Amino acid sequence: MSESQFDLKSELKAIGMSQKDFAILTNVHVNSVSRWIRGELETPKWVSLLLKYYKKAKLLEELSITIK
Repeated sequence: MSESQFDLKSELKAIGMSQKDFAILTNVHVNSVSRWIRGELETPKWVSLLLKYYKKAKLLEELSITIK
């Protein structure tokens, strides 16, 4: 997925995380997160990478719980 196709709002919704939760997790002001979602600021590349690995970690966590 190219950076221009990255939809932070959809990504957060898919993992059940609010803008506030994401702001706390990343130590970024919630206003910045909101401005990324509205397209007022370009979303930094690290955001998409973080969410990609966050989703993988959650999946692995779910799998390990299922296996036990």
